[in-house]
Amino acid sequence: MPDPTAADRRMDEVEEIDAADLGSTEDVARAPDRTSETPALGIFRRIHPIGLAAAGLMIVAAIATVVSDTERLIANVALWQWVVLAATVALSLAPSALHAVRLGLEALAALTKQLVWVVAWAVFFVQLVNVVTRYLNPFVESDILIGQMTSLAWQLFALISLLGLNYGVKAGVNPRIDFWWADWTDRTKAWLDFVMHTFFFLPFLYVSVGVLQTFAAGALGRRRGNGEWPEGWQVWKTWEQSGDADQLPTGPIKAMILVGFALFFLQIVAEIIKTGFVLAGRREYGDIAEGDEFQRIE
Repeated sequence: MPDPTAADRRMDEVEEIDAADLGSTEDVARAPDRTSETPALGIFRRIHPIGLAAAGLMIVAAIATVVSDTERLIANVALWQWVVLAATVALSLAPSALHAVRLGLEALAALTKQLVWVVAWAVFFVQLVNVVTRYLNPFVESDILIGQMTSLAWQLFALISLLGLNYGVKAGVNPRIDFWWADWTDRTKAWLDFVMHTFFFLPFLYVSVGVLQTFAAGALGRRRGNGEWPEGWQVWKTWEQSGDADQLPTGPIKAMILVGFALFFLQIVAEIIKTGFVLAGRREYGDIAEGDEFQRIE
C-alpha cells in the first residue's frame, strides 16, 4: 500500500516546480544590496564627504576674499562660520563623533514627532468644540461660535506641518515622483541625495533661515526702523494681529516658520552625514530610508 505522506511530498514538489516555471516570486527573497559596503572613492576612507565639501567651501571663500573686495555672497564669511566649517572638517576625520552628531540631530526629529502627536490631538478637540457650538446655534438662537477657537484650530494645524518637516525627512515619507528611484542601488541613491542636499537644499535652507529671522522678529513686535524691541512684559500686545476681527494674533505662528525651517535645516545636515557614510562604505553609520513607493505620473 503506497505511503500517503510520500505522495503528498511528491505533490508539493511538483507544485513548487510548476510555480517556479510560471515565474512565481512570492517565496524568492530579493538579493541584498551590497553596493554601499565598499567606498566609491578611496579618499572617503580617510575623510567623510561632508568634510571635503566644507574644506572646498573654505578654500573658495578664502580665494574670493583675497581676490575680490566684496562683502557679499560666498566671500562674506563671518568668524563663527569659519569655526563651524573648520569643526566640520575636524569631525569628518572622526566617524564615531560625526555619527554622534547625526544621532543628536535626529533626536530632535523624534522629539518633534511626539509634539506633533500632542498638537494633532489638540486640533481634534478644538475642532470638536467648533462643530458642537456651530450646531447648537439654532437651538439657543445665538451665535456661540468662538472666533478665537477657529483661529486656534488653523494655527495648530499649521504648527503640525512646521514641526513635522524634519521628521518627515528623517523617515523618508516624502513621495518621490522619479520613475527610476525604486530600482537604483543604495550607492546611486546616496550620491543623488548627498549632492542635492549639500549643494542645493542646504544653501537654500541656510538663506531661508537668515531671511526668516527678520520676518519672525517683526511678527513678534520688533520695530523695523530702529530694530528695537518694545518695552514692558505684556509682549502679546506687540504681536502682529490678524486682519480679521475676533481672531488670535498671527505673530507667534509666523515666528514658528523660522523654527520649522531651522529644524528642517538641521535634519538635512543629518541626512548629509548619513548618506555620506553610505558613500564611504560605512554602512554601520549610514543607511538609505526606503520611504514610500514612487508615484507614477500618467
